[in-house]
Amino acid sequence: MAPLSEPLLGESTDEKKLGTWRGIVFFVTFVNYAMSHISRKCYTNVKMDLVDAGVDKIILSQMDMAFMFTYAIGSFISGRLGDSFPQNVIIGVGLIGSTLCLGLIQYFEYIDVVHTSYGTGFFLFVSAQFLHGLFQSTGGPVNTSIMGNWFPKKGRGLIFGLWTCHQYIGDIAAALLTAAIVKAGFPWQYALLIPGLMNGVWGIINFFYLPNQPSEVGILTEEDKKKAASGDASSGGGGGSIGFIQAFQIPNVMGYAIAFGFFKFVNYAMFFWLPFFLALHFDPQSANLISSLYSVGMMPGGIVVGWVSDMMDGRRACVIAVFMLLLAPLLWVFALYSDVMNPMLLLALLGLMGILVGGPNNIITSAVAADLADHPSIGGSTRSLGTVTGIINGSGSITAAFGLMAIGPLQNMGGWTAVWYFLIACVLAGTGLMGPKIYKEITDHESTK
Repeated sequence: MAPLSEPLLGESTDEKKLGTWRGIVFFVTFVNYAMSHISRKCYTNVKMDLVDAGVDKIILSQMDMAFMFTYAIGSFISGRLGDSFPQNVIIGVGLIGSTLCLGLIQYFEYIDVVHTSYGTGFFLFVSAQFLHGLFQSTGGPVNTSIMGNWFPKKGRGLIFGLWTCHQYIGDIAAALLTAAIVKAGFPWQYALLIPGLMNGVWGIINFFYLPNQPSEVGILTEEDKKKAASGDASSGGGGGSIGFIQAFQIPNVMGYAIAFGFFKFVNYAMFFWLPFFLALHFDPQSANLISSLYSVGMMPGGIVVGWVSDMMDGRRACVIAVFMLLLAPLLWVFALYSDVMNPMLLLALLGLMGILVGGPNNIITSAVAADLADHPSIGGSTRSLGTVTGIINGSGSITAAFGLMAIGPLQNMGGWTAVWYFLIACVLAGTGLMGPKIYKEITDHESTK
């Protein structure tokens, strides 16, 4: 019996080590994405201050468009890089780049460049967000790729649903941080300076403390062992990565990517402009805190969609469609009554809106992307996950960028009522684009796994 005891003990120790490192990877990548959102949200939270400093709504709108456009292009590039090079280095560079861009926005405001020359100020502010989008694009595809290297397929929806709370924790932390800075009597510029420094420090931590895959810390998972025994070199994130053409040919990748574009625009319209909308009814500090309720609602949304879609054997399109079709009438209520709505009812509906928007957005860019990257046509290699996630994120962000460009003009033409109706049209368009996939899941009982 003695010879059997050592392997059993070794297996137990290895499993314990794997569990410990999975916790570390979950935490570090969770904070990575939270930091990215802190840097985005802190800029959003000081929009009213930028307007008071002379940066008008047209410049802000084009800054949002520039960010989303380069975020979209960068997602394609970052996803490919994440499948080809060390992911922790790419993420670290992205976080440090965010520090640089927040510093540039602060500097351009400090030298009052808009009042000196409106054209030059327009160019510089938009250019800062143009660069910021490129650096921020490393977050989604590359962190998702690392998570795909470390976590198994079973229960993926729930795991990724919990993990995608990262962005909302970041949004809430940014709102609380901004409010605390202003309440303490510090200049509002500190709401850009402090998050920027936090991003840079955490980026450096990635270089030293984030393993990209289990083999880097001497762990072979059961899946790795099975693939190694069968001669599959793609295990554990090793081997070659797939190209864009092969990734585009994976069934349902483009369908999800285009539909996600409409959903992502709805999310980012709220993300970038909700504090501005609320500032019409509340003071700026209260508006930032109240807007965090939307982010609070988005956290359980991803968990619920992930868990329910796991229970339904991976039929994620059907669950996503239900959430989106519940969102449309809620937006209609905002279109009719948001200007006269009771504040307590407004707060409750913002939380509900967060749940309905957050669930589909979270799952499409995490569990759905991981499911698609496991498709038999590419052998289920995790070296495809960054590229697939980049395609979905990038395609979605291109659509969102063009949509954000319209928010400013829509407000000028029809106020926020026009904006709410535009969001309803986007929800219905995105859900309609998923129609073939939904029909197939219902009639063929197709699983995305």
